[in-house]
Amino acid sequence: MKFQAFLTFLIIITFNVFAQKDIEKKFIVHEGLIFPPQSEHSHGSSIVLLPNGDKLAAWFQGSGERNADDARIMGSRLKKGSDSWVKPFLMADTKAIPDCNPVLFLNSKNKLFLVWIAVQANRWEYSILKFRTSTNYDTDGAPEWNWQDNILLKPDDSFAAEVEMKFKDLPPNHSGWAEYAPLYDNMIKEASKDKLKRSIGWMTRIKPLILDDGRIILPLYSDGLNMSLTAISDDDGEAWHPSLPIVGRGPIQPALAQKQNGDIIAFMRDSGDAPSRVHKSISKDRGESWSATVKTDIPNTASVELLKMKDGKFAFFGNDIVDGRYQLSLYISDDEGETWKWKVRIEDEPKGSGSFSYPCLVQDKKGLLHMTYSYRTGETKKSIKYVVVDPKKITK
Repeated sequence: MKFQAFLTFLIIITFNVFAQKDIEKKFIVHEGLIFPPQSEHSHGSSIVLLPNGDKLAAWFQGSGERNADDARIMGSRLKKGSDSWVKPFLMADTKAIPDCNPVLFLNSKNKLFLVWIAVQANRWEYSILKFRTSTNYDTDGAPEWNWQDNILLKPDDSFAAEVEMKFKDLPPNHSGWAEYAPLYDNMIKEASKDKLKRSIGWMTRIKPLILDDGRIILPLYSDGLNMSLTAISDDDGEAWHPSLPIVGRGPIQPALAQKQNGDIIAFMRDSGDAPSRVHKSISKDRGESWSATVKTDIPNTASVELLKMKDGKFAFFGNDIVDGRYQLSLYISDDEGETWKWKVRIEDEPKGSGSFSYPCLVQDKKGLLHMTYSYRTGETKKSIKYVVVDPKKITK
């Protein structure tokens, strides 16, 4: 009898687990890989919805990242009405230098931008920002690029002054201290005074926020300074200037959304001290300056994405765990990110069974969420996954 009862218990538990997974899948409209799993490192994807109804995705691919000189920017296209992505094609390749972290977006005039980094000297902190633009992208393959240049930023002495001031707003740092070792905060303050260190090494990862008047706010981060800033353009991407830094202990890879009152919120990956939590900062002047970061309640070590949806709700998409990339979750908030009423798993595997990270999140005119992210289930099984979610089926 005891065995029978135990067996019944196992059946009930198993049924409930699979029933729950079935329920979770109901909000997924579509999911699949952009290309078959392969051995090359495929990471850092971006997706843009084109005016003609096509979806265009980009990622970097090669034998590795910053140390792999064969890393290049690849792309694929999902034609309107099609169920399968076309064979991947080359989007950009700086010969003998790794190309990483592509970002795709349209400016207010529907000009297509591809922004990425060329990793000089195989060091993240020497990366150079590059971009290409296209006005003829309704093709079967790669867009026809009609312009290419670098985005060069020159933060002035106000950068160092801001770092000095905003570190005073942070809680005391008691980690990594030793009598013979310099304090972390002091090292960053000194580095920020160096004109070269604060001018190069800014890297892309997440799509820009484009305001109603066309202002482009492109989030950037530095592995050298272990903090972030934004590049701002008021002429549709012709010229750029840097914001003041987003100061904290390890806030990198910002994702942006604008609140109803005009404030801009940045959620960032945690690359700093414990506990590992998503960082948050606020700009009250359209991205020009930012509050010192505070840590939210969301666990994090790997990646974040943020989107203000058409109904005013906020969507957060990222790795809400502190020990890997085996879980990827979608949160939805109806109070502009103060609390998260709805939480669902997009990927959820046992630790060591998979890696899912670096997502991109956009919304179409019908309200559906389109997401791409790095998908890895083994050393030789790497791809970019594409998922479409109906948020109304989560919040109903």
